[in-house]
Amino acid sequence: MNAKLSRKTLSDDEVRSLIEDSQNGNQDARDFLVENNTRLVWSVVQRYIRRGYDPDDLYQIGCIGLLKSIDKFDLSFDVKFSTYAVPMIIGEIQRFIRDDGSVKVSRSLKELNHKIRAKKEELIKELGRSPSIDEMAQEMDLTREEIIHAEEAGRSPQSIYETVYENEGDPITLVDQMAEDDTNWFDKLSLQEVLGQLEKRERLIIYLRYYKDQTQSEVAERLGISQVQVSRLEKKILSDIKKQMEV
Repeated sequence: MNAKLSRKTLSDDEVRSLIEDSQNGNQDARDFLVENNTRLVWSVVQRYIRRGYDPDDLYQIGCIGLLKSIDKFDLSFDVKFSTYAVPMIIGEIQRFIRDDGSVKVSRSLKELNHKIRAKKEELIKELGRSPSIDEMAQEMDLTREEIIHAEEAGRSPQSIYETVYENEGDPITLVDQMAEDDTNWFDKLSLQEVLGQLEKRERLIIYLRYYKDQTQSEVAERLGISQVQVSRLEKKILSDIKKQMEV
C-alpha cells in the first residue's frame, strides 16, 4: 500500500477521492477504505452480537456490505459516505440472518420469555388487566431490566418489505412508505445509527416518548423513577443526539 495511504482520519473530500480511485480500479484505495472503516463495520456488528452469531462472521459479512457501498456510492450525492455505507452494511448482515433463519436468541432467554408470558396471562386473569413491569418483576423475583430484555428478545424483527396495508389489492410495504413519505431518508438512517448507540434505558425513554407518545409521568412510572429525572434524562439524550447528528 502506498505510504500516503497510511491510516488516519480523512476529510469528506479525501474519502470521495479514494472512492473515485477505487471505482476506477485502484486496489490500494479500495483496501485502504476498508481498513479505514473497520470501526464503522464493528459499530454495526455490535447490534447483532447478542443474537447467537459469531462476531467475526458478522464482521466479514459487514465488510461485504462496505465493499458494495464503496462500489455503488454515487459521488454526486451530497451525503457523507458513512451515512450511505451504514444501511448497506446493515442490509448485508440482515440478509445473512434472514437467509440463515430467524434471529437467534439464547435458550435461557427463550425459556424466560415463555415463563413471563405464562405469568402475564395468569396475572391478567387474576387482576382483570395487564400487569405492570414492576408487578411482573415482583411476582417472578426478577429485575425490571430482565423483564424488558426478555420481552424484547421474544419479539419478531420487522422487515422493511413487510406489507403494512393493501391499496386496491396492491401490497404497500414499509419501504414504499419510506420512499413516498420521506425524501430525507439519509437523515433518518443517520439518526437510526445514533439511536443504536444509546444505552438501553436511554433508547427506551426515546421509544416511549416519541414512538409511543407517552408522557414523562407515564415513562417515569414504567421506569420506576421520578418525572423530574425523566425530564433531565430526556433533555440530556436529545442534546447528545443533536451533537452527534451535527458531526
